[in-house]
Amino acid sequence: MSEYKKDSLSLTGAVSLGTGVMIGAGIFALLGQVAEFAGDLFPFAFLGGAVIAGFSAYSYVKMSDAFPSAGGIAMYLQKAYGKSTFTAFAALLMALSMIINESLVARTFGTYTLQLFDVPESSVWVPILGVGLIGLAFLVNISGNNFIQKSSFVMALLKIGGILVFAVGGLWAAGFSFDKVIPSALPDKTETDLLSALALSILAYKGFTTITNSGGEIKEPRKNVSRAIVISLIICTVIYMLVAFAVSANLSIDEIVKARDYSMAEAARPAFGKYGLWFTVGIAIIATVSGIIASIFAVSRMTAMLTDMKLIPHSDLGLPGDVQQHMLVYVAVVATLLTVFLDLSRIASMGAIFYLIMDIGIHWGVLKNLREEIKPNAIIVGIAIFLDTVILGAFIYMKATQDVFIIIVSAAIMALILGGEKWFLSRNPQSD
Repeated sequence: MSEYKKDSLSLTGAVSLGTGVMIGAGIFALLGQVAEFAGDLFPFAFLGGAVIAGFSAYSYVKMSDAFPSAGGIAMYLQKAYGKSTFTAFAALLMALSMIINESLVARTFGTYTLQLFDVPESSVWVPILGVGLIGLAFLVNISGNNFIQKSSFVMALLKIGGILVFAVGGLWAAGFSFDKVIPSALPDKTETDLLSALALSILAYKGFTTITNSGGEIKEPRKNVSRAIVISLIICTVIYMLVAFAVSANLSIDEIVKARDYSMAEAARPAFGKYGLWFTVGIAIIATVSGIIASIFAVSRMTAMLTDMKLIPHSDLGLPGDVQQHMLVYVAVVATLLTVFLDLSRIASMGAIFYLIMDIGIHWGVLKNLREEIKPNAIIVGIAIFLDTVILGAFIYMKATQDVFIIIVSAAIMALILGGEKWFLSRNPQSD
């Protein structure tokens, strides 16, 4: 794997990439959608998502300590299930979930940027700007690890600092009053609604998994991959809670839901006026740019690993460069298509379904096939499986009653991947 440069990423760089993916999609793209399901409890939905992500992270931390690799999740699945159809299926679900995340972030970039202009949110400029961002992220990624690490670190500092300024400023503008933040009564929401809010909030944290794809390049991977995962989750939890409190202190739930694709920008208007709006949009642009760069960085490496493991077919289509560079092209193309044809809500829903199914597969593999090798705490892994299963079931039920199209499309994609992998591997027998 000569295209991977050992020791080319520091712990700081890995944390920057992890927080880049999480913050880029999480707080800007999902805050309004989570509020739509959870009502006045939406800040606590992000806290619940952090708890669930913490249980999930345990399996990844244990495997990253045992099997640091540039392939990350692809290698973990191979260790648990061998070079099997399920390994390829689950790894591709994760890769597709990451690409969907890129589309989510790209459209969020377009939506927030347009808040600076008198342009409707349904404008064709949303996907156009999103596609332009994907193109920029592609160019950054082919520039090499050193440039990616430095740019990710700078943008991580800017956006984290900017978001903290927004959060503290928003709470200050509301007089640091938590009357609106802590509801006096439970919202009129069903259990399915609240579980669906948790399903979407998990997407705000799943970026920690991209850190595992840097295992072949990060310094001292057996300790620094797990450290980067834990640090990234802590940073994002604090930021998400502060921002959710600031937004809920300045907007009603109805206002948040109405502006669900750009709710942070909307919350800046009453708190800070037009200058606050410009500031918030600027931070959103930085966050989404770094999120796309970090996500493409990770998914291109994971799919390149799948190719090297001979679990997926590969053709260079006449393109120059190595396998990982080819994957950068393919990932950018698929993300572009999703950005053009799907809206934020449907993109987020597909991402949640694919990720939760893959996540359950990871935990089950740890519990069933790797207990002797990595010695996990079976109770923690079992809780992670239970939480994922309950939330996935509730989310699918909710979507089946409100938007069955996305369930049909998701099921069709999964069937296509599973059938295609079964056919490909039957024609290309694997040996461990």
